[in-house]
Amino acid sequence: MSARRVNADELSRDKIIRKARSLFEEKGYHAVSMRSIAAELGCSHGALYYHFKNKEQLFYGMIEEDFAQLNQIIDMVMASEEHRAQKLRTLFLRFIEYGLNNQNQYEFMFLMKGEGVDGLMQSPANESYEKFAQAVFMLMDRPPAIYLIWSAFLSLHGFVSHFLGYAQSYSEAEAAAENHVTFVLRGLGNEIFC
Repeated sequence: MSARRVNADELSRDKIIRKARSLFEEKGYHAVSMRSIAAELGCSHGALYYHFKNKEQLFYGMIEEDFAQLNQIIDMVMASEEHRAQKLRTLFLRFIEYGLNNQNQYEFMFLMKGEGVDGLMQSPANESYEKFAQAVFMLMDRPPAIYLIWSAFLSLHGFVSHFLGYAQSYSEAEAAAENHVTFVLRGLGNEIFC
């Protein structure tokens, strides 16, 4: 007796994304096809097309969810009762924490390169950066030049990228993250935040 095949009605978008994410993490984006995802889910590859037109659209859906999580963290920091100076510090630390506690997601969001992938990340990445930049701008006593906000973001991103694979989680790099954020805040020209 063969295993029962799953039909399109039984497949949810979330289930497909979860399976695709695990396969992308295990084998790499380019080594995974819609057919291999379908085989892992026990359905025909045609059933996936009910939710996603192709692998690129599936990847985009996954990345959108990841950036939505990051955006939610920014919103939570901004809604907190902390003083503005502490919110800015917390915002920077939570960015690093997200990256180091979600390393595979972070790599897909910010570090993956290749044909057919680069353009997929642009829109959600730009929207998330805009949210980050607006938060920084609002939390500063003296609004910084735009290039300083971009430099602060790149510095935080560089920190996460450096520790990917070396630290298994944020807790392993927490002391270094605290020191780095102090450095970034000084770079923004606000000693009061440090």
